Amino acid sequence: MNVADSERVSSALEHLGYEYSPVIEDADVIVLNTCVVRQSAEDKAYGRLTSLLPVKRKRPEVVINLMGCLVGIKDNAPLRKRFPYVDVFSPPSDPSPLVEYLLQREAYSAEQAETARRYAVMDGDLLLPHNADAQPVIGWIPVVYGCSHACAYCIIPYRRGVEKSRPPEEIIKEARSLAAQGVKEITLLGQIVDRYGIDEPSYPRLEGLLRQLSEIEGIERLRFLTSHPNWMTDELLRAVAELPKVMPHIEIPNQAGDDQVLKNMRRGYTVDQYRRLVWKIRERIPGVSIATDIIVGFPGETEEQFQHTYDLLAELKLDVAHLARYSPRAGTLSERTMPDDVPASEKWRRFRALEKLQENIVREIHASYLDKTVPILFEEKIKKRWKGRTPTNKIVFVESDADLRGQILDVKIIRTGPWSMLGELA
Repeated sequence: MNVADSERVSSALEHLGYEYSPVIEDADVIVLNTCVVRQSAEDKAYGRLTSLLPVKRKRPEVVINLMGCLVGIKDNAPLRKRFPYVDVFSPPSDPSPLVEYLLQREAYSAEQAETARRYAVMDGDLLLPHNADAQPVIGWIPVVYGCSHACAYCIIPYRRGVEKSRPPEEIIKEARSLAAQGVKEITLLGQIVDRYGIDEPSYPRLEGLLRQLSEIEGIERLRFLTSHPNWMTDELLRAVAELPKVMPHIEIPNQAGDDQVLKNMRRGYTVDQYRRLVWKIRERIPGVSIATDIIVGFPGETEEQFQHTYDLLAELKLDVAHLARYSPRAGTLSERTMPDDVPASEKWRRFRALEKLQENIVREIHASYLDKTVPILFEEKIKKRWKGRTPTNKIVFVESDADLRGQILDVKIIRTGPWSMLGELA
């Protein structure tokens, strides 16, 4: 989501005549786009913001813009008081405050001002920022803003607001714009992306949106994230199975493998319901890859309850497990009502145990690709190797002197490991 927001900010600034600066001290405008889904991310944001103070002191004319979830959608007076050297505070997904500030500071033509304002608004117009190397192959389109589910541990509803689906015509317009600029793969984004359209009965549901996007010429691959087990419908699974452009990769967090912990988290499903959903996904979409999120050390989590999570991951053998240690977020239900009673050392132990388990699971899954030929969409060159992804979202590197960017080519896998694979053009 922040990548998509940052691209929109950059695009708006370029229409005001700004260019990207690789050296932050040389920049005239500095935008710090923040994520606070975890305490560690918020701490890093504060640290980075503090590090900008010497830059502001040396060059008072520099414009510093704080953006994203750290600002949120509510009163940010405490932030203004704590960081008086910040010139502009922008809520998530809204570059408009920065654009308006810059328009007031300097004289721009009416055409420049109108264009910058247009590209700062999420109405479907998106001109990707200039890239000195090449235009990106992958595009990101937010389709649902905010969240109304309110898991006990999650800060997002408080920072990004209630759930709101974007009009489908805006999304389709944006996808066509990205396709015209050379983007080959689009990922639809939402805190709970499979709830798209629920808040607006006149909108299609996610499966309907995917069917419309599949008709756009130039877009070769479609993905979506992140889903919630309660909203993964049969209709959506049917669309993934039937539409060649929708990739067989599902992000479906379970967060814990114990029913009581799930209840305390207010997730709204049981372990057995999650297990059955994984079985159904694999049955309906052969060869699918499944990713999950897991939190260890949630308040009250016992060793036995953690073991249930460990055993569930070992049983289901999911392709990706994004792991996190619980950290209380001010204002959330868990922070207000549940003591953070699992010691930090124990959280780390549980984290490392799952990390080691998942490494072995992925190593085994990737080994099954050895000597197989799979279609790879190549995204960028890193040193001497081209990086690309399989339909199941697995990273593959290929050595080649040719320009492979944006091409989908058959690759034979010749080496596998837990984090990536090495192949050669077939």
